[in-house]
Amino acid sequence: MDNLLNVKFFNQPEINKREILRYSGCEKDDENISKLIDEMLDESLDKLTYSVCWRRFPVKRNGDYIDLGFTKVKSKSLEINLRECNEIILFAATVGFEIDRLIKRYSKLSPSKSLILQAIGAERVESLCDVFCNELSDKFDCRPRFSPGYGDLPLSMQKDVISALDCTRKIGIVLNENLLMSPSKSVTAIVGIKS
Repeated sequence: MDNLLNVKFFNQPEINKREILRYSGCEKDDENISKLIDEMLDESLDKLTYSVCWRRFPVKRNGDYIDLGFTKVKSKSLEINLRECNEIILFAATVGFEIDRLIKRYSKLSPSKSLILQAIGAERVESLCDVFCNELSDKFDCRPRFSPGYGDLPLSMQKDVISALDCTRKIGIVLNENLLMSPSKSVTAIVGIKS
């Protein structure tokens, strides 16, 4: 098994305006919202970066605990997700700090633009995760990604993830004392590889 730490920079994933609309909380698209989304896409897209770091680890079951190779955790939800898996790919993805700077700037100037930028950032990082996971699925029989804080998987596991992937040095993700990632438009997840 290859346990090397990998880093990859991706081209801009395809944009899904329906997802941006959904993340913004807008119930339906109209001309004004559509123009605002287009304006904020024009302002933000060239400032985003798409980077992922990842590493493979073995999975072992030890009573109520799952040994993921970088930490041990007790989680029924993750246990179900990793059924039939003897390996995982642990990854972190981010679209960088610039979207956070734009969101902060517009939070005072135009709350509606700030809201749309939040939605764009969420859609962009989720699209990046989808592209990465699709690449994995071309090579492996994968389970859906599963993130700390989902189900009964503790958010505190973020500390172990950030450390195991050397995220701060490799792609610039840091974790604060409240377990929030910066850049805010970042994701960490586990992808089970079926045997």
